Amino acid sequence: MDQVLALQALAAVIADDRLRDRFMALTGYDAATLRARAAETDVQRAVIAFLGAHEPDLIDVASRLNVSPQTLAAAA
Repeated sequence: MDQVLALQALAAVIADDRLRDRFMALTGYDAATLRARAAETDVQRAVIAFLGAHEPDLIDVASRLNVSPQTLAAAA
């Protein structure tokens, strides 16, 4: 697992209102939980799975992070 890339992806998701709201609704995580558990593997895998489930979001976040979508999807 590429923890740095997964944390960067989480930060990108959190910074985007639409993505953040959908991620939190789908995972059940709230802001306090994300702050407390961001470094944990299950949270990092959840964000990568979330992005991988919707290709346009994966491509968008990968672009913002200057990595390929394949690299981002493989971060888990």
